[in-house]
Amino acid sequence: MTELQVELECRLRMALSPSELEVIDESHQHAGHAGAAGGAKHFAVRIVSPKFIGKTRMAQHRMVYAAVDDLMPFPIHALRIETV
Repeated sequence: MTELQVELECRLRMALSPSELEVIDESHQHAGHAGAAGGAKHFAVRIVSPKFIGKTRMAQHRMVYAAVDDLMPFPIHALRIETV
């Protein structure tokens, strides 16, 4: 696990207290992509949190982005998010 992946996971745990969390570095699938220029990373996040109860999917995604907003667009270029 990379330092950035650990940072992403820690922030999501602190902000959203998930019962389940999976953070996968998918950067290798985006090699050569303009967004990956300069080493920006692509991650997939699957997160289950009681804080999502009663929230729309858009609101759930906003909560995830709020936890990591200062990391985007660099060093994280993209997040693929699955919330439950």
